[in-house]
Formats: sequence, structure tokens, C-alpha cells
Amino acid sequence: MKRLLLAVCALVALSAAEGATARPNIIFILVDDLRWDEMDYPFVKVPHIARVAREGVRFQNAFVTTPLCSPSRASFLTGQYAHTHGITDNTDRSARSHELITFPRLLRDAGYETAFVGKWHMGLDDKARPGIDYWVSVKGQGRYLDPEFNVNGKQTQIHGYFTDILNGFASKFLKQPHTKPFLLYVSHKAVHPDLVQHADGSVSDPTAGKFIPAKSHQTRYDGAKIPHRANYGRPPTDKPALFRRIANLPPLGEGTVTDDETIRNRLRMLASVDEGLGEMFRILEEQRQLDNTLIILTSDEGYFYGEHGLSVERRLAYEESIRIPLFMRWPELIKPGRTIDQFALNIDIAPTLLDVGGAKIPGAMHGRSLLPLLRGDADAARSWRNSFLIEYWSDKVFSRVVNMGYRAVRTDRWKLIRYSDLKGMDELYDLHSDPFEMKNLTGAPEVREELERLICAFQN
Repeated sequence: MKRLLLAVCALVALSAAEGATARPNIIFILVDDLRWDEMDYPFVKVPHIARVAREGVRFQNAFVTTPLCSPSRASFLTGQYAHTHGITDNTDRSARSHELITFPRLLRDAGYETAFVGKWHMGLDDKARPGIDYWVSVKGQGRYLDPEFNVNGKQTQIHGYFTDILNGFASKFLKQPHTKPFLLYVSHKAVHPDLVQHADGSVSDPTAGKFIPAKSHQTRYDGAKIPHRANYGRPPTDKPALFRRIANLPPLGEGTVTDDETIRNRLRMLASVDEGLGEMFRILEEQRQLDNTLIILTSDEGYFYGEHGLSVERRLAYEESIRIPLFMRWPELIKPGRTIDQFALNIDIAPTLLDVGGAKIPGAMHGRSLLPLLRGDADAARSWRNSFLIEYWSDKVFSRVVNMGYRAVRTDRWKLIRYSDLKGMDELYDLHSDPFEMKNLTGAPEVREELERLICAFQN
């Protein structure tokens, strides 16, 4: 009888161990303001990011639902549209962000060890949020040179370059002994400019914000020719909202594009992100944990490089702002070199990671787990979403987009942008015939009516 009991206990222990190993470690890397297309510039060298895509999957149509840092980050964390989670702008949302039900919090409840390293950016508060075991963050946006971090409750100024320091903390966490599967959330400041954020959400003059690469990368890509899209420097004559004359601002066009050296500096900053990912690869390989780890790399929104004359900005519903890179590597499930064409949204990350980690997905999440698409489920691919909501609330931080709050909907073919505070300035685009959004088709009432119904349905 005693032997039988011992045998049963051994089987239970083995089953539990197998269940534990079935749940992978998770590394989620969020880059700030990285466009979906700039890693494909022919001169750019990011071998470790490229490795994630080469040995995993690339989502060809990944988007954010609010193209602004704080709302987008909250949507990643909660799986909800901003009109539900309540982080609708970049003002000090510290108190609300402590209340959010996030995927790190739920994974911790499900038995994961959790770490957050980087820029929280939902207010100025750098205190640990619920559900995080290992916490390293900064007040507001932090600064690139000699930043001050909150390291597990202790304020510490560290000499050096922000991204390199962040990579060091991520590596330190990975090297620690782990008795549980872990989640490591690495939230970069790169490739955002170095701005000073104030309590009301305002920042120093964005045109004065500097893109600061590490010293070791300051001459990388010197003289490299930047490829530009067909709408680069084109005055937005068919866009009444952008064509408005705004005091002290020049009209949009060739004279308001992002200069090429600024773009090169952003890509130099990305090199430090890539180096940190390379070190994570090395540590995981050394620990024989690489293939038991789901690695995700993405961005909180895109960035304008002069399309429609817009520069050094996001916030608007055009493709350059709402599209993001999204790469995943996990050999257990993902065949190398795959691409997925279905819409993937930032609100899908939370339910996906809960699904991976064996945690219950709350009914309040608007996003969907991407696991069926990763498995290659043909039925899921056929029945996948064919539209999504984009939303933005007006603020007074950037003069160019004052009173330009909107609700928009994007389908495979169409995009309708309906401005909340500007009458008669809505925009409609046929993305099949006009992928660069240069011809506003406001005179298509039947299409517009259907898209307006979709917007209303998403908000209910």
C-alpha cells in the first residue's frame, strides 16, 4: 500500500513537472515609436531582431488601436480599447494605471514570476505596479544619459546610456535562478526623443527633442540613403483637418518633413535595443531555455517621417502612425519564417499571453488570442476579424493636432476617419487603390454609412 501511494505521488509530481514545462517563459519587448517598415531599409543591421522574424513569425498587418504612447501601452497590458481602460492620453495617469488588470498581474496569479524593466509611461509615478515581482522603472519618460531608476523600491542614479543600462537589468533578471516560468517585460525608451514630461502631460518643445544614440553607434549608417514613401512631402490638400492654417506653424509639405539625419539617429538608437536582445539570446542559449521561451518584439505606435508633410509625430490614423512591427519566436508552436496576414492588434497581446500561460482570459478583454493563427488553424484564419477601431482624444500638447480627436475604422479595403471636434473634415480612403492615403473619397455615401455603423458598434 505504501509503495502504491509513493508511485501515485511520483506520477502526480511528474505530471505537475510536465505541466510546468509546457508553459513557456515569456519575453515581451516593447520599442517606443518604432515604425513597421524601417527595419526593412536595405542598410539597417539588426541581426537579433531579424533572427526573431527569421526563426519565428512576422505579422504583416499589425496595428495599435490608439497611436499614442500611454493609451497604447495600457491596451497592450489590458487587452482593451482605450475607451474602456480609461488611459486616453499622456497626462499623469499614475493612479488609474495602478488599478489596471494587466496580463503580468494575471500571469503572476497563474504562477509566473514577473519582471518589468523600463519605461511605464502612464504618468510620472515610478512605483511598482501590482503583479510585478522584479521592478525597474523611471519617473515619466526618464532621460538617456545618467538616468535615475527605481530598482525594486530603491532610487538609484546610474551613469551610462539608458538602453544599455536597461539591457543590463534585463540580463540580470534572466541570470537569476527561476523555479517558475517567468515573464520579462522590457519596455524601451528608444527610439523616442529625449523629452522632459511635466505633470500635466505637456513636454518640452518636441522640435527640440534629441534622438541620442549610444556613443558606440553615433557614426553608424553615416551617409546612408533613406527610402521614402510616395506620400513623403506631399501637401495634404485633400485633408481639410491638416490643411488648416495654424498660428506660427508653416503649411505641411516639402518644408516640414523629417530630415534624414534624424531618421539615421533613430536607427542608431535601435542598434542598442538589438544588442540587448542578442545578449538575451546568449543567456537563454547558455541556460538551454531559448526554445522554451516565447520572444515577442513590437512597438507602441509608428512615426511620421514626412508623409503628408508630417514629421516627428504620430497620433493620427494614417498607416505610418498606426502600423507596428510584430515578431514572435517560439519553436514549440511557430514554424520558422512564417508570415501571417490577418489583422493583429495591440489589444491581442494580453489574451495571447494569458492563453500561452494557462491563465483565464477575462471576458472584459476586447482582444483575441493569436494562438489559433500561430497554430495555423485554417478555420480561425477564415473567421478572423476584418475590421477594427482606431481612437484618439484631443489634447493640447502639439499645436498641429489640437481639436483633432477622432474615431476611425479600418477594414481590409477601407478607412474612415471621423473627427470628433471638426465638422465637415472627415476622411475616407480606398486602401486597395490608394495605399498611401492621398485621395480623400468623402463622396462615397454607401461605403461611409457602413463604416459609420462599424464605428458605433465598436464603441458600444
